[in-house]
Amino acid sequence: MRAIKLTEPQKVDCIEIKEPVAKQGEALIKIKSAGICGSDIGAFRGTNPLVSYPRIIGHEIAGEILSIPSNNSRGLKVGDHVIVDPYLYCGECYPCSIGCTNCCTDLKVLGVHVDGGMSDYLSHPADMLWKIPDAMEWDIAPMIEPLTIALHGVHRGELKAGEHVAIIGAGPIGILAAMVALAYEAEPIVIDVVDERLEFAKNIGVKYTINSMKEDLTSKIPDYTNGRLAELVMECSGANSAIQACLDIVSNAGRVTLTGWPKTETPLHTDRITKKEIDIKGARTSANEFEEAIELIYKNKVDVRAILTKVIPMEETPETIIDIDKNPGDYMKVNVIL
Repeated sequence: MRAIKLTEPQKVDCIEIKEPVAKQGEALIKIKSAGICGSDIGAFRGTNPLVSYPRIIGHEIAGEILSIPSNNSRGLKVGDHVIVDPYLYCGECYPCSIGCTNCCTDLKVLGVHVDGGMSDYLSHPADMLWKIPDAMEWDIAPMIEPLTIALHGVHRGELKAGEHVAIIGAGPIGILAAMVALAYEAEPIVIDVVDERLEFAKNIGVKYTINSMKEDLTSKIPDYTNGRLAELVMECSGANSAIQACLDIVSNAGRVTLTGWPKTETPLHTDRITKKEIDIKGARTSANEFEEAIELIYKNKVDVRAILTKVIPMEETPETIIDIDKNPGDYMKVNVIL
């Protein structure tokens, strides 16, 4: 079968490998579509310290079940269309015991710690598959997984209808978070340093945007919030300065969720946390968000097609990854049809 493999940083190819054989408790899936994630680009660049090489990439994966144990927990059967939960957990550590499988102390992610699913076939634990409607088109199905990431940050921040959420970073996760906020009848304020990304946010229905390189956040946000700061701030960029800004733009008694991954330690003015009594929560990957993500996309409450830059065949994946690395501003989201 075909697979997209990184042999080392800056070296990506479409190769031929043996088809997988499903082990006990696993399903065999014919992959129909897969998404190219920012973490895949980081793996290509060699800037993701969690990735080991060589590695088959891909964790945003949708396909059709070819075989599956009959006793699987979700009653799935051959022929069902599914999205893959790519976060492999041990099921035994403390976080797993309380349902926080995304915080497993031995978490392994497809395409990062173990081989991923950007390939013609994948064997995967049967109980880590979620059924998607047969009518959902394959080109958007991989978007379910990144939507779960945005949902997890929103859930951790306990966003409510009528609230303002300042979203720092207008990449795919930040834009998806803004879409979720709109679906929740909240008011997103999208913050970035690239005008084109902010214009993109406006085109998908976001009323309020701020270029933080040109405008002062603490004076601009009250213009949009009836004089107060944001009840929730969701940091999606991972930039150290953006993480620090969260404490400035969150309201007294407000909440902050940290979804972006900073590459270096971030010094914080902790006195502001105490003075404002801010709740700060990490938001790592996702847990228990797949069903909601499927419903939001299928019912078009979140129009993921709006952020789909292009759809490509498998053979074009290596050259597209190279081009995304060189010209990241030209892309929001790219999916691969197999």
